[in-house]
Amino acid sequence: MEEKQQVCQFKLMASRDVLEVIQGKWRIPIIISLTYGNKRFGEIQRDIADVSPKMLSQELKALEMNKIITRTLFDSMPVTVEYSLTPLGLSMNKLLEEILEWGIHFRKEVVGK
Repeated sequence: MEEKQQVCQFKLMASRDVLEVIQGKWRIPIIISLTYGNKRFGEIQRDIADVSPKMLSQELKALEMNKIITRTLFDSMPVTVEYSLTPLGLSMNKLLEEILEWGIHFRKEVVGK
């Protein structure tokens, strides 16, 4: 029984880690936007039209801190900043597909659209 409890505790901690990284209204949409290639701030904001610049900036920083995305500065005039998924971020692809598949199912069952 002790082993089952340890496995359960380990999985509960891992689930909290996942939720800490992807929580909120904007992080998954940002990650999905970047699955279509490297983008500048304005390009991400166009993809996610209803996110404010301040919120987008905060969420990009949080995703960068959690090593899901990387921010690259290009020495140009004006300075260009580009965001891309890290290998860790890219490893979320299967998870995102499952979330999106479940989201489509949820909309059909509950929302009716």
